[in-house]
Order: sequence, then structure tokens, then C-alpha cells
Amino acid sequence: MPPPPLLARSRFGVVALRALGARAHSGGGPPTGGGLVAPPAAGPPGAWQSAVHAARREVGYPGSVLGLRALLGDGASHAAGRAGRLRRAGHPLLNTATGLVCDSSQMVQMRGLVVLLMSKAAGPKPSKQPDGKISSDPEVMVDGIYPSQRSLAEIAELIHTAFAVHRGIVDVAAMVLSDDCRDDMDFGNKMAVLSGDLLLANASTGLARLNNTHVVELMSSAIGDLVQGLFYEGSGSEQVPENASVCDYLDRTFLSHGALLAKSCQATLVLANQSAELQRSAFSYGRDMAAAHQLNLDMQPFIGVDNDAVHFSFHSAPAILHQERVGTRAWQSAVKKATDASGRIDFGKLASSPDVRQSVLATSQLCHLHGERALAALAALPPSPARDALTTMAHAASVL
Repeated sequence: MPPPPLLARSRFGVVALRALGARAHSGGGPPTGGGLVAPPAAGPPGAWQSAVHAARREVGYPGSVLGLRALLGDGASHAAGRAGRLRRAGHPLLNTATGLVCDSSQMVQMRGLVVLLMSKAAGPKPSKQPDGKISSDPEVMVDGIYPSQRSLAEIAELIHTAFAVHRGIVDVAAMVLSDDCRDDMDFGNKMAVLSGDLLLANASTGLARLNNTHVVELMSSAIGDLVQGLFYEGSGSEQVPENASVCDYLDRTFLSHGALLAKSCQATLVLANQSAELQRSAFSYGRDMAAAHQLNLDMQPFIGVDNDAVHFSFHSAPAILHQERVGTRAWQSAVKKATDASGRIDFGKLASSPDVRQSVLATSQLCHLHGERALAALAALPPSPARDALTTMAHAASVL
């Protein structure tokens, strides 16, 4: 199957990442290093996996649109040859690339899929525009989805992948490294910057080709939100934050995860000239779906689900809810007691605390609340198999 037209223009950035990931996946990933002791890993919950499989069948979505077989080509061997340097240095770019290779089984990329489902659930363009004029758009639907909407789904995944790559940039100046290792880390940073920027540039070109200023405005603002979210992520540390609140957590989650999905869902209905009411509902679904999904991921280390991709963090929802409930000093004291002489934190000891489990339960309730809000937003859409698939995904994201 040939690569989608938009992604074919992004060949260098994605191919380089995929090639690195393939080499890491076959030869072992980078060392995890010190810090936090998290449980070993497994795949996502079965309900989510089943929901995504069913949704893909509904829209004819063959896994990630960034398929490895479709995109591996010239230049891949050169990029893969550099994987050893990144593995030795432990650069996080290799983990990102490995995640892209394993996406067909991990199913972490859902943005394009949700956009396609929302497009199909909303249906064709109204025969009359809001100003009363007869619609005469020459665009023809294929399997219930307009070509421009499929392009938008590709763009949403490109943007998400670009920022996933940029998250792999590390502060080399703050690390104690040998000269060789420092050179390898600098090389990894250069690859992360260039690959991520190239993907964003191609996403911007694709947006311009949609020839819709409202959609360009929406997606540009989503990119701005992601930049702000990336800044907040970079300002955090793997220590108990002095000031943390659930409201701040939800705001950061929207910027880092919810804005892209919410505005992509709204933008795909703009392309179909749907009503403002339907656009608001699509935005709400994307926002709350992303929040529920992230809350679910945050809980995985606390409920005994094995997953290397999900690590304990003091900025996760259960940790922040617990800190809010018991106070910063009490939480810092508990963390200190769970820290051994080498500075490693025993995650199992922290997670088994009855007080922490109460905070996990509160996180589960918050996750369920956002799932219910996402389901309520779907009521504005007409009944259809695509809407049913969106419903199933919201259920799976909010139920443990």
C-alpha cells in the first residue's frame, strides 16, 4: 500500500524515527537508568484494544497512518546505523522511535482514528449552508468521509508525532557525561529537533492545502497549546512539586493532550460545514476523551497493570490528588521513607499505601466523570455505527 500523499512528503522525519525504532526494537532499547522503580510492562487494557480494533474496521483505518512498511525507504539504513550511538547514550529519542514501530500493538495513536470516526458520525455536508445558500461543493465522500477530512486526520497524527519527538530533547548541560556520550546526546537532540520541525512543517503545508482559514486557525491554536504544554512539562522535575492542584493538572493535560484532539474533532466538522452546535459537541468529546484517556494512563502503575510505557510520576493525577489530600510535607516524608541509600524510589512501597490507594480511587472517579461527559457530547450526533464506535472508545478509556 503506498503511503498517504501528505505523509510521503514527511518521509525523512518519520522514516528516520521508524528506522531507529526498528533497530532498537530488534536489538534492545536504551538503558532505563536510575530514578523511579516502576512495575514491568504489558499492553493496554483489553477493552481499549477491542474498542480500537472495532473503530478501525468502521473507518477502514489500517493501524497508524504512519505505517512502517509504507514509509521505510531511502535513508532508513543510515538512520538505523546511528541507533547504536543513541542506545549507548540512553537518549529518549530511541524510546519514541520504538513506540512508533510498536504502535500497531500498543495503539497509542488514536487522534487520527477519532477524527475519522467523528467525520463519519457527523455525516455529509448539509444541502444548505448556514446563510441559506445551496451547497455546491464538488468534494465526494469515500466510505462516508471526505478526502479533506482524511487529510486532517493525517495532519493531526503528524502534529502529535512531532511533539512526541520534541519531548525527547534532553538538557545535556545539566548532565554529567563523558565526552563521547555527550556527543551522542547532542546528536540525538539534533535529530529530535530536525525531525520534529520537519513533521510540523509538512503538517503546516497540509493545512494550507485544505484551503480553509477556520481550520488553519483551529489547528494553529492547537499547536500553540502543545507548545505551552511542552513548556510546562519541561519545567517539572522528578521530585514532589511544591505546589500542585488537580485544576492545574487538568489545565496542563488539556494543553498537552486535549487541545489537539478537541480542535481536530471540531475542525473536521468545519470541513463538512456542520452546525456550530455539532462543532461544540465534537470539541467537548475530544477534550473529555483525551482527559479520560490520560487519567487512565496515569493510573496504570497504581493498579498493577504491567506497562513499560507508563512510569510513575509525581506529576501524575493520583500523585497530585494524594498530595492535595495529605499535604506536601506529608507526601515528601512518605517519599523519603520509600527512598533507598542509592536514591532510588521504591514505587511498590509507595503504591501499596492505603492512603495512596484512596487517591487512586478518586482518580478513577475523575476519569469516569470525563468519560461520561464525552458520552454526553455524542448525544448531538445522529445514531450511526461510527457514533457507536466513539461511544465504545469513551467507555474503554474511562473504565479500568
